[in-house]
Amino acid sequence: MDVLVVGAGLAGLHTARLLAWRGLNVMVVDRRRSLSAGIRTTGIFVRRTLDDFDVPDHLLGPAVRDVLLYPPSRRAPIRLTSDRDEYRVADMAAVYEHARRAAESAGARVLLGVRYVDASMGLVRFADAEPVTARFIVGADGARSRVARDLGLDVNRRFLVGAEIVHPVASGTTTPAFHCVLDPRIAPGYLGWVIDDGRNAHVGVAGYPDATRTGIRHLLDAFAADAPGGTTPAGPVERRGGPIPVGGVLRRLACPAGLLVGDAAGAVSPLTAGGLDPCLRMSELAAAVTAGYLRTGDQRVLSRYDGGALRARFRGRLLLRRAFAGIRSPAAAEAVVTALRGRAGRALAARILFGDGSFPDVDPRPVDPAIGHPHR
Repeated sequence: MDVLVVGAGLAGLHTARLLAWRGLNVMVVDRRRSLSAGIRTTGIFVRRTLDDFDVPDHLLGPAVRDVLLYPPSRRAPIRLTSDRDEYRVADMAAVYEHARRAAESAGARVLLGVRYVDASMGLVRFADAEPVTARFIVGADGARSRVARDLGLDVNRRFLVGAEIVHPVASGTTTPAFHCVLDPRIAPGYLGWVIDDGRNAHVGVAGYPDATRTGIRHLLDAFAADAPGGTTPAGPVERRGGPIPVGGVLRRLACPAGLLVGDAAGAVSPLTAGGLDPCLRMSELAAAVTAGYLRTGDQRVLSRYDGGALRARFRGRLLLRRAFAGIRSPAAAEAVVTALRGRAGRALAARILFGDGSFPDVDPRPVDPAIGHPHR
């Protein structure tokens, strides 16, 4: 086969679709037996992603325009309201299934319940299936990628660990809003959040592992007990969780044997920890680079998939991530929220929450202009 994609998340399935669309023989494998199992993302799509990519409307919840930012005391939150629809929370199991059907319609094969073991010299071994040979491997296997290690590429080293509960809410009982709590006691280095779009509520926390001594699940349960904007579940409660890479895009992302996409590539905004927009944008570049390299055999094509160049566009976000990580006391968090109450502070917060620059544009077209570019 031409390309083996390891991981059937959004990055892997989107890359597979684009490669199959270009006429390559593509297979996707994932250890999960169902795409609804092991979901680790909240599923928040930002306006910029929805403007640029085709996510079916019926897979998305109602739009959210209001963000409330709370200090540790939970008193007098800062309310920021956009004049545009900024966030929509997706049914991620349905999004993955939609992406799977799109990949298969383009010609890719998607095999679930197949666990990747290792790869060497083009031979790929699985725990649950016969080995295969592949000209190229795409590692879309998450923040702690085994493919990255086997290919000798960079691996993520800076993580948040997140946990979330998700449940339906009674229809018509709330106004869609995104509640963010800056409190290092429950989310050291990040936020506690409640996003309620009037259909489902997502209540979560994330923080640096070395500062979550009581365990992330304990912190989540403590936060959920009195989280602002929290509502009584109107149906089954689902738990999610997992590592979130926040060290920025990795430098060495590609070699003649393969490349990395999604969380495996560190394609997560270092500041906001959002990964859906980055994974889609970098998957487009990855597909163009892969197709160009396999068509020409010219290793110089791989240099276009350069994590170092992308990191240079993240300097500001990486600096803000370090500053965010340094907020380790309630007093410091209170001071930060107080600073954000002024005109300049509110403008900065609105730029981060409502701006168009959470992840840089990645234009795949110059990589292989002879192939063209698929309609989105």
